[in-house]
Amino acid sequence: MTIDQSPQPFALAIHGGAGTIDASLLTPELEDAYHAGLRTALLAGRDVLAAGGSALDAVTAAVIALEDEPLFNAGRGAVFTADGTQEMDAAIMDGRTRAAGAVAGLFGPRNPILAARAVMERTDHVMLIGDSALALARRAGLAMEEAPYFFTQARWDALQAELAFRASGAPDDGNEQRRHGTVGAVARDRHGNVAAATSTGGMTAKAVGRVGDSPVIGAGTFADNATCAISATGHGEHFIRHVVAHEIAARMRWGGQSLAEAADAVVIDQLGPIGGSGGLVAVDSAGRVTLPFNCAGMYRGIAQADAPLLTAIHREEYRVSR
Repeated sequence: MTIDQSPQPFALAIHGGAGTIDASLLTPELEDAYHAGLRTALLAGRDVLAAGGSALDAVTAAVIALEDEPLFNAGRGAVFTADGTQEMDAAIMDGRTRAAGAVAGLFGPRNPILAARAVMERTDHVMLIGDSALALARRAGLAMEEAPYFFTQARWDALQAELAFRASGAPDDGNEQRRHGTVGAVARDRHGNVAAATSTGGMTAKAVGRVGDSPVIGAGTFADNATCAISATGHGEHFIRHVVAHEIAARMRWGGQSLAEAADAVVIDQLGPIGGSGGLVAVDSAGRVTLPFNCAGMYRGIAQADAPLLTAIHREEYRVSR
């Protein structure tokens, strides 16, 4: 199915991680569950936009839905560090003013994206980490959870498998299944404003204290009404080094490229050859969307005004629903 690239009254695009899908392990039941999780997030964001709400509120609602679904690596489904702990990162950005908020190394808030939004709305800062971010979340009255809420057997088993693989001394086999996962959303509302939000548990067996691209403004998250909104997912170190989200916006602003041209140039042509596995979702100021990725697949979905919901995992046709 071809995605409509004409200007849209409003548009929403989401992702649930890239490069983490082994098709041989994806049973029909599990595939349906992923599509259902994506659809729930699309509906949450679309309802906001259809009612005339802001892009900022739409991406917040969509990411909350993804954080609440344990199939995705954020919030309740966050992966474990090498020490068996969980550390979550998130960021949000408003394209109207470039106001932004981010948190890193966080554990406790049910929805880390709300902690990131609290940084944006309640402080003069852009990023808070660890205990400081946790204290702000408590002051903001955010719902908190203990370790059992965030524990999933699949994530724990993935940690044990990764630790065993490392202990074996076997060379890196390039298996993207073990590497990364993130959730995110971008939107353009009826007023012409764009916003982006991203949330992640990071990489399975990552070093304690490691922070990827998700909370780094201009790398994994960016929004500016003059160009676009972007939420990325992938090998965060590469996305940080290449300042991926801002690079796409800069190509649009200074190079005159369209959103799709700029995104493909960075994700496919620039990151692909150097092993920067991943992808992103993006929307421009006219509501046109693009969802490029350079790996095995990317959980993704699109909601546009007066159009059916579209969800996909690999490079197959989009699944259509209402």
